[in-house]
Amino acid sequence: MSQDQGSTVAHGPRVVAGRYAILNELGRGGMGVVWLAEDRMIGRHVAIKELHLPDGVPASERAVFEERVLREARTAGRLNDPAVVTVYDVVQESGATYIVMELIQAPTLSDIVRERGPMPAEQVAKLAEQLLSALEAAHQAGIVHRDVKPSNIMLAANGRAKLTDFGIAQSLDDPRLTSSGILIGSPTYMAPERIRGEEAGAGSDLWALGAVLFYAIEGYNPFERPTTAATMHAILADVPHLTRAQGALASVISGLMIGTPAARLTAAQVRGLLTYVPTGPPTGPTVMTGGTAYFPHQQATGVVPTQPQAPVKSRAKLLAIGAAVALVLGAVGGFFLNQAINAPSEQEQAQVVQKFTYGQGGDFPAFSISDGYCNLSALQKNTSFDSNDDCRKQFQIQVYGTLDPGSSSAPWSYKRGELEALGESYCGWLFSTERVEDTVKKDLTYAVVLPSQATWDAEDSSAGRDHTVHCVLVRKDGGMITGGQVKTPS
Repeated sequence: MSQDQGSTVAHGPRVVAGRYAILNELGRGGMGVVWLAEDRMIGRHVAIKELHLPDGVPASERAVFEERVLREARTAGRLNDPAVVTVYDVVQESGATYIVMELIQAPTLSDIVRERGPMPAEQVAKLAEQLLSALEAAHQAGIVHRDVKPSNIMLAANGRAKLTDFGIAQSLDDPRLTSSGILIGSPTYMAPERIRGEEAGAGSDLWALGAVLFYAIEGYNPFERPTTAATMHAILADVPHLTRAQGALASVISGLMIGTPAARLTAAQVRGLLTYVPTGPPTGPTVMTGGTAYFPHQQATGVVPTQPQAPVKSRAKLLAIGAAVALVLGAVGGFFLNQAINAPSEQEQAQVVQKFTYGQGGDFPAFSISDGYCNLSALQKNTSFDSNDDCRKQFQIQVYGTLDPGSSSAPWSYKRGELEALGESYCGWLFSTERVEDTVKKDLTYAVVLPSQATWDAEDSSAGRDHTVHCVLVRKDGGMITGGQVKTPS
């Protein structure tokens, strides 16, 4: 369909369903055209998406797709969330399918990042909360969005985000609408399991959310390549490297972009982590960052721009990290994430002193201090930590948390860089909670002690196998600590 078909001519504008007068084109993409229209029944402007499948799709598959779209658009019309673009009506007329939606005249996330560069962490965290709320509402209604991407996210001048284009979403509760082999969605934001031929699920939307947040904070999509095949290979094989996100926000983005759906962060886990992201002072529509001001403005929805590429670390997908994050936030989160804990003040923030390994070939021949226990020795290489000392007296170190990312029943491969990153993220988060006494945080920092590769790969525990990562408290000045500083759940 050409653009002039929607323009006003001598006999008046084209009218859909006897009430929606097509005024002009707002944008178009691979799945259809978006029109500005007037609802003459109640006198308001609306956006209408006229759906088109690519040429060459068999008629039988078109029929299945159209039935799916009708069902999903009607279901999406019942969603009630501030971050969801409201669907008013669905029309089939003259062989075409139209979705009538709330008109949002605002720039898309892709517009803003393309024009202004990466967004501040505070804005990205607020964006994450809103989009997560929209996806939770959809998933609870049995809808998978399937095409979460920056050009489908609109940011209004009041700071509100709107997720649009639920028109190609798939209902989870209709067995008649099986996959017809059509790969629906944008490859750049397509979860690895979908590329592997698996069905889209709620976790697929969450992976795409992680990729969107990466784009917002870093300013580019880490998987975008010159060809579709190269892009899909990158999604399956590459692990993006965050440079601007830190702490809990980095944990959210990395945890969402885990390649294995079962190990990926859940919506509840993401929401828990987001409570630890500092909100900061910026609240209005204008935010300064690095000398760049963000001024939300009205603009028609555009096409996803080609973003500059930045280096990524190519390696196998990180099953160990995925299992650890799921385990840590599932088991430990029951206590810590559900507490009403204030974010730490600046003086309570800590930096990792150092990262050490233990076991065969490691910095320490042994490290077997139990969680909550202390030791009189300082963290020096070639020191063996194989006993627990009295925490009621002065000591050098205290273990305030442990996690086990692997097990004998699931022998994940050893990836030291990723294991260090996981340990640093987890220990930093745990340090910020009430696990460590608030009154002494200004004097303390932490170290991460993880197994050596030989210790990780050992045949069994009798041969020295251990996957435990330890979070260790030390004084910033290297001095002695007086009295235990770790709280236990009540």
